[in-house]
Amino acid sequence: MSTERGLIQMTQFIPHPPARVWTALTDPAIHAKWWAAGDVRPVVGHRFTLDMGQWGQQPCEVLAVEPERLLSYAFAPDTLDTVITWSLVPEGDGTRLSLEHRGFDLGSPMGKMAHAGMGAGWPGVLARIAPALDA
Repeated sequence: MSTERGLIQMTQFIPHPPARVWTALTDPAIHAKWWAAGDVRPVVGHRFTLDMGQWGQQPCEVLAVEPERLLSYAFAPDTLDTVITWSLVPEGDGTRLSLEHRGFDLGSPMGKMAHAGMGAGWPGVLARIAPALDA
């Protein structure tokens, strides 16, 4: 895991092929099982909201899509104003899933707090993907 200035990066091996991992990232029912409920869809320009529980409803907008390879979206524009990018690479019988969450404003209290909290929280979130796919 990397948490360089304003950036969180990590990878997780998921013991499922890229097509299944892609489903976890883009199917709202499965997405809700491992991270947050929301109408995520792999369509550039699609706007959706993720229900982040105590952190509220967070608006998102899809920025880039390469089916079964890459999904990128703006996360909380106008407040946190970050970008989440998921990259999928086949590895053996599974997938190497990489997360890049960038754009945290470490000069603001909210940006600094979000970076610290999400840096600590993302590993647990990624660890829930495989069990959600196994269910």
